[in-house]
Amino acid sequence: MTGKVIISGISIILVVGVVLGVVAAVHRNGDAKAELSPKMKAVSNFCTSTDYQEACHKTLSSVNSTDPKEYVAQAILASEEAVKKFFNYSDSLIVQAKNDSRTKMALDDCKEMMDYAVQSLQASFSEVGDSELRSMNERIADLRTWLSAVISYQQSCLDGFEHDNSMKQTMTNGAVDASELTANALAIVTKLSDILSKFGLQLNIPTSRRLLSVEKDGYPSWFSAADRKLLARIDNRNLRPNAVVAKDGSGQFKTIAAALAAAPKNSKVRHVIYVKAGIYDEYITVDKETTNVLMYGDGPRKTIVTGHKNFVDGTSTWQTSTFSAIGDGFIARSMGFQNTAGPQKHQAVALRIQSDKSAFFNCRMDGYQDTLYNQANRQFFRNCVISGTIDFIFGDSPTIIQNSLIIVRRPLDNQQNTVTAQGKANADENTGIVIQNCRIVPEQKLFADRFKIPTYLGRPWKQFSTTVVMESTLGDFIQPAGWMPWAGSNFLDTLYYAEYNNRGPGANTARRVTWRGFHRIDRRTAMRFTVQSFLLARENWVPFTGIPFTAGLRY
Repeated sequence: MTGKVIISGISIILVVGVVLGVVAAVHRNGDAKAELSPKMKAVSNFCTSTDYQEACHKTLSSVNSTDPKEYVAQAILASEEAVKKFFNYSDSLIVQAKNDSRTKMALDDCKEMMDYAVQSLQASFSEVGDSELRSMNERIADLRTWLSAVISYQQSCLDGFEHDNSMKQTMTNGAVDASELTANALAIVTKLSDILSKFGLQLNIPTSRRLLSVEKDGYPSWFSAADRKLLARIDNRNLRPNAVVAKDGSGQFKTIAAALAAAPKNSKVRHVIYVKAGIYDEYITVDKETTNVLMYGDGPRKTIVTGHKNFVDGTSTWQTSTFSAIGDGFIARSMGFQNTAGPQKHQAVALRIQSDKSAFFNCRMDGYQDTLYNQANRQFFRNCVISGTIDFIFGDSPTIIQNSLIIVRRPLDNQQNTVTAQGKANADENTGIVIQNCRIVPEQKLFADRFKIPTYLGRPWKQFSTTVVMESTLGDFIQPAGWMPWAGSNFLDTLYYAEYNNRGPGANTARRVTWRGFHRIDRRTAMRFTVQSFLLARENWVPFTGIPFTAGLRY
């Protein structure tokens, strides 16, 4: 009995001691929080929204201010500096790869892509510096687009080393700082409204969207008279071009490349190039300095740019593109883009697009595997034809394809068709592929065997792959499961695949995949993936392209 009392007494002493210790610990932690300087509180407010908090604290601790805008700017600047270091790192490895042409090509590709990444980061930094903090809300869509593009370039760089695991690991290690700091900058921009609320600040929210303000003549009410006249001439095909390309010598230029070389650099006004009917066997790049080009032809089966570069013959996927649109504001009308390498040559891109606020109307993109590479930045397609076999609409940009015909071609024996392979690698990116009011059909050569050769709407190229098919007609050859895994169970819980209000025999979702990431969405959710919501910018750019569009849902 005495022993039990002694033990009880000791227990009470221990309990009291523990309680006192806890109270003391709580008191000390409270003091620590109370002692945080305004600057450290600001750093903490920003960094709690990021995935790489240690890197974030290291980056933002150098800011000698409590102005929230300074922290946003510093996050972007730190990412830019890290990308520049990765550029130099890629350059230093080229000597090691001198005897491996494919690896050397991949390293050269990385350097070029990091150059584009730096440009996107510089644009982002300027956008933050030029804005008032409370009006930042109007610029978030632009900032998210450009920072998402940086992540796309980083991923595309690393994807170029699938043939060389050793170099891929080396490059992946070298890209850690650039990847983490870019992800942090994107997270901060994406969650900026919540972050600023911790400072007692609120972003101004626009009360209306001019995109939906359209008068009887079909143009937005805010268009000037000059804008209306310009678009009317485009609609009537009576536009006066700045340059004419004709193979027969009846224009100022015989090649598209020559016309682009003569185009003004960094132009703020539209430069119009008319390409007369003909098959143009040339590899074209609308470079980053050649901006605001409108190129139109005599029709997608009459004015055709063609090429045949491919992966099997030693060219990186990124470099196989017949036509590459990089300079911002590129518009193509009534033109065809081809890669004729064939299915046996695997990856062979017809059209690759990095141009922000780019648009394509009445165009054709024909190929097999990897036909249309929506690599980065905002893109809009209307009344187009896109054909291919495996992953033939792929990339990591905010892209909407409206009122278009998507033709699935016959692949090699023992292959399967996948219409899309979207490459969103970070949850905060504003990217994805949206297919709205389109028809997905088999080509004639596939028709007889359309049930033997499986065709899927897409498969997840990256962890947060995002694809939405809505208000479209799906042929009977679409597999009942609808979607196909990339490799085992990878990404099935984190991807976002959705269908809404589709029609046709392939639209029945009763036997669709049961992945956590697949969704049958309602009208309200579908509205998030319309032109007025998904292709946001500070300026409402889609109407100014002169291309018809549906701002919301069709039905």
